[in-house]
Amino acid sequence: MRIWKRPLSVEVLASIHKDTAPAHLGIEFLEVGDDFLRARVPVDARTRQPYGLLHGGVSVVLAETLGSCGAAYACPEGHRPVGLDINANHVKGATQGWVTGIARPVHIGRTTQVWQIDMANDAGELTCVSRLTLAILAPR
Repeated sequence: MRIWKRPLSVEVLASIHKDTAPAHLGIEFLEVGDDFLRARVPVDARTRQPYGLLHGGVSVVLAETLGSCGAAYACPEGHRPVGLDINANHVKGATQGWVTGIARPVHIGRTTQVWQIDMANDAGELTCVSRLTLAILAPR
């Protein structure tokens, strides 16, 4: 069952992120499914920490981007999601290639949403798991 309340596509997501932190980091939106979003981030000079690994904060940016976009398009017109809490467990480092994230809702309620974001390297190995909780603000 499709959860989006407004038209949503990879092109829409790319267009709203021009000149933003996700665009600066090279995040690319890949797929909009009926109940998930998929995007990836390169492991390169923009996104590595000094020891050559993908910076953990970049994984969190990918997670927050996917979860917030999902929440925004899964809530009614005029409502807007704002982040309340995000956590991330880094389970495997990435030194090259891409890390791809997929976001799926755990809970879509009237006043809150919870999204799970799983990230994996090019070999399909889990690199990070994140959970994002958002408040849904009604129009004023």
